Amino acid sequence: MTGQDDLSRAVEAVLFASEHPLSIDEIKAHVGAEADVRGALASLEALFTGRGIELVRRGDRWHFQTAPDLAHLLRRDREESRKLSRAGVETLAIIAYHEPATRAEIEAIRGVQISKGTIDVLMEAGWVRPAGRREVPGRPLTYATTPGFLTHFGLESRRDLPGIDDLKAAGLLDPVDLALDAFSTDEEVETVTEQD
Repeated sequence: MTGQDDLSRAVEAVLFASEHPLSIDEIKAHVGAEADVRGALASLEALFTGRGIELVRRGDRWHFQTAPDLAHLLRRDREESRKLSRAGVETLAIIAYHEPATRAEIEAIRGVQISKGTIDVLMEAGWVRPAGRREVPGRPLTYATTPGFLTHFGLESRRDLPGIDDLKAAGLLDPVDLALDAFSTDEEVETVTEQD
């Protein structure tokens, strides 16, 4: 075995034994600061492609998970799914797209106040976390998404969130929103034409 093979085996063991996804620095704490962990991860990712388990990256963290097409084999109990309220979905989307966001910013975008319970539910689900305080008068608390959010929704990073064109194509935008967008675009064109 070469040194790289030994390193790949060590990284595999560390990830397999971990209870949560690990960053490269956390892996290096186990296998050595000078180790080529990125190379070992790339090797393991290729090795486990198409297997029953796979190595996945969520944000800047790595972990093993069951291949999505085989997950149904491991379910013993039926999961009780709790539906997130519309306010919860909207709040989560605002935080994901605008993080870090304060309660006031979330309310300004939604146009209504949110109850404290809405953010609490998102925090209990492990999808949202406090992200510090904004350096403005009153120093409001900001919120951001967590690695658990990325894992739950199968995203590698926030850059994988759908864009406006994806949402339109999926029919997820409210026709009123689309009409308002078209109206504001027409209004901008008329304003520019009048100024010319």
